[in-house]
Amino acid sequence: MAKQDYVVIKYESHGERFEILVKPKEAMAFRSGKSISLSDVVISDTIYKDVKKGLKASPSALKKVFGTTDFETVAREILLKGEMPITAEQRKEMLESKKKQLIDFIHRNAIDPKTHLPIPPARIEAAMEEARVQIDLNRDVESQALQIIHELARIIPIKVARATLEIKVPAKYSSKVKSQLSNLGSVKKTNWLSDGTLIAEIEIPAGAQEEVIDKLNSLTKGEVEVKVLQVV
Repeated sequence: MAKQDYVVIKYESHGERFEILVKPKEAMAFRSGKSISLSDVVISDTIYKDVKKGLKASPSALKKVFGTTDFETVAREILLKGEMPITAEQRKEMLESKKKQLIDFIHRNAIDPKTHLPIPPARIEAAMEEARVQIDLNRDVESQALQIIHELARIIPIKVARATLEIKVPAKYSSKVKSQLSNLGSVKKTNWLSDGTLIAEIEIPAGAQEEVIDKLNSLTKGEVEVKVLQVV
């Protein structure tokens, strides 16, 4: 097997060292929480002390650290907690994925304060490039996106905002929409009229207005009335 087809994940604990051979893409998918069989990730069913020297980990060391010698249990923990080298191709893919997540978050949560409208993803991406934004793979999306918004404010009009929508739903769709409200945003008020009509107020990320209105129209076949009460 060619060297580029596998990487070594290393894990140290209680003065002991363990290594396993894995397929890089599959291991990254496993670590990110995707449903993938352990057998599709590991190259062999051996827990090593040192792969280069071909030294296997002793049963006593495995017991000491993991409380078991069961391969799947031990390999799973090493996969999730161990130190994994990242190839240049993987790093590029991860950066692109993180960049998309950041742009999506900013698009949903920020607006142009002059127009109160969401900012198109392409404009956000262009501003990020102009501001020379550095993406941190190890930092969570929300906190990093909020910092990026601060940096982008030097390039384009932008601010984080929330929108409050008032919706009016005919009786024939009211129960269906009511069951979905909490998935659309934070429900502030609900009121049922005598004819079964539902009137509700929900708070959503300001940039998600179009998305939420589209979902409401889909649920009601276009028979919903939506009013934007405020954007702050």
